[in-house]
Amino acid sequence: MFAHVAGLYVILEAEFLAGVQLLVYAGAILVLYIFVVMLLNVETQGRVLQKQAPLALGAAAVAALEVAFLISRTHFYPELPPTPQPGVPPLGNTEMIGMVLYTKYLFPFEIASLVLLIA
Repeated sequence: MFAHVAGLYVILEAEFLAGVQLLVYAGAILVLYIFVVMLLNVETQGRVLQKQAPLALGAAAVAALEVAFLISRTHFYPELPPTPQPGVPPLGNTEMIGMVLYTKYLFPFEIASLVLLIA
């Protein structure tokens, strides 16, 4: 779901927010996986995984066949030329965020960085 939100940010030409979205949520998912692995009892889980191996291989084979079917049915269209947009600023979105942070909001930005450093 977070990849969809990042895609919407890209469509809205907010590439920086899309990157931050992906980094924050991917990091949160990795932390969740680490907690799950830490809470598992590895000795008792080994026997259960041996019983589930044939089912997992079958599910992986079905998924691979579905992906192959979808790829074979996909029609590849040539890329359309970009539409001209009037009034596009010369700087990109990320550059504008940097300019605002380091000019108008330099002091609050530095205070926030110090608070994060102390925490």
